[in-house]
Amino acid sequence: MNPYFKNLNTVLRNYQRAIPCLVIDLDILDENIETTLSNLRENVALRIVVKSLPSYELIEYISQRLDTYKLMVFHQPFLSDLVVRLDKRHDVLLGKPMPVKTAEYFYDRFLEKKHKEFNPFTQIQWLVDTEKRIIEYIELARKLNQKLQLNIEIDVGLHRGGFSTLASLKKGLKLIEENNEFVAFSGFMGYDPHVVKLPKIIRTEKKALQMANQFYEECKDVVQNDFPTLWRDDLTFNGAGSPTLNLHKTKQSPINDISIGSCFLKPTTFDIDSLKKYRPATFIATPVLKTFENISIPGLEKLKSFFRKKSLFIYGGFWKADYYYPEGIKQNTLFGSSTNQTLLNVPKKTSIEIDDFVFLRPHQSEFVLLQFGEILPVKNGQIMKAWTLLNNV
Repeated sequence: MNPYFKNLNTVLRNYQRAIPCLVIDLDILDENIETTLSNLRENVALRIVVKSLPSYELIEYISQRLDTYKLMVFHQPFLSDLVVRLDKRHDVLLGKPMPVKTAEYFYDRFLEKKHKEFNPFTQIQWLVDTEKRIIEYIELARKLNQKLQLNIEIDVGLHRGGFSTLASLKKGLKLIEENNEFVAFSGFMGYDPHVVKLPKIIRTEKKALQMANQFYEECKDVVQNDFPTLWRDDLTFNGAGSPTLNLHKTKQSPINDISIGSCFLKPTTFDIDSLKKYRPATFIATPVLKTFENISIPGLEKLKSFFRKKSLFIYGGFWKADYYYPEGIKQNTLFGSSTNQTLLNVPKKTSIEIDDFVFLRPHQSEFVLLQFGEILPVKNGQIMKAWTLLNNV
């Protein structure tokens, strides 16, 4: 076996129980964090994307090493679970526009708890993408009798929503300016993963980045020139993300706030050129329940001697993940997928026994991590105390 997985297999076999689990290698995670810090320009803040790292202990671990207390949250249950653990240092930016009914629900439940260490009115920036949404949040602020912070989503080329013209942006900013007793402008959010994902035949990376940055700068100029009362030195100009993190290293970048999360764990979706210096830090590990020297398919029993592969059944399966180790491991397509017991095939010479572990790489982190009851952090080849997942309901 590969020495790395041989050790991980031994550690898991000696663990208190053997079920499908999510493992995060903290030594590799530390390397990925250092890679991030070595590529940052001055005067830019890092914001941790909670959906990609849905565990308070994991967020805290990364936060301490990045020395940041900025978070991006995409899910109201995560927000409700997190804020009771946060303090006055934290700043939360919503990563997508929330239905105003959901924001109101959040405040109703939060105020019932009377948490004193976190101010949900000054420390949360709600994302707004249309004039209608701005009006709805103005009405919510009036109902709460509190001032809300509004960050405006701008469309820098992804075309997933947000203000896409300066004319429409001016109307949105005017609404905020005219209702400044209820809402405050806190900045912009412009997400740009299309820059590295567009086929070059459509638009080059250089051109896509130039267009995105230019529109972002034009939006900032509108605030400074047409709405000077809304301009503050502490405005959040958020953008980037793991795919485009390294494209914002120069002073030409219009953003001062970068959101990242998935690059630290590097699921397979992030096996892209811009993140080639990052290493996979998370794996699904699941025990082998049964092994067979040949593949035996119902109805094809007489032919099993012709199938020159070892077969095994694992605990669970059908995750959004790729089978990764042992080398050459594949799901048996004739037997099909199963969330209960999945039939896999490995090369005949593969040394794998019952109770050994099979390893997979998740396609993404946010959805897959939530399918497990806990996270097993591994440091120096040993399993540490399990980390809990954020409440998803």
